[in-house]
Amino acid sequence: MYARDASETAGARDAPTETQVDAAVTALRMLADPTRLRLLWLLREGEHDVTTLTAAVGAARPAVSQHLAKLLLAGLVSARREGRRVLYRARGGHVRRLVAEVLYAADHHLTGAPEHD
Repeated sequence: MYARDASETAGARDAPTETQVDAAVTALRMLADPTRLRLLWLLREGEHDVTTLTAAVGAARPAVSQHLAKLLLAGLVSARREGRRVLYRARGGHVRRLVAEVLYAADHHLTGAPEHD
């Protein structure tokens, strides 16, 4: 096999599946809402309940609950019950890094800071 053929085959093999692309699009769609992005920013550093999140983002409690439900369905947050409270957190390092990176990229764009690799 020629080197060119090997690299072309590797590129095709490493392409994301339709299911992976659909899941990624769903995650990015969830991040496209300002309240959900703010919620994920808070949840990337630890667990919070709805009352704390409501106060932090300045949204109505029902709206925060609905946003959290969507984030749960999309697999971006996890929840656990502690007595009568439900505590939410960002689900895994990939989600935490994605939220941080998209906001850092926005900051670079807004401030004109040089890009880095």
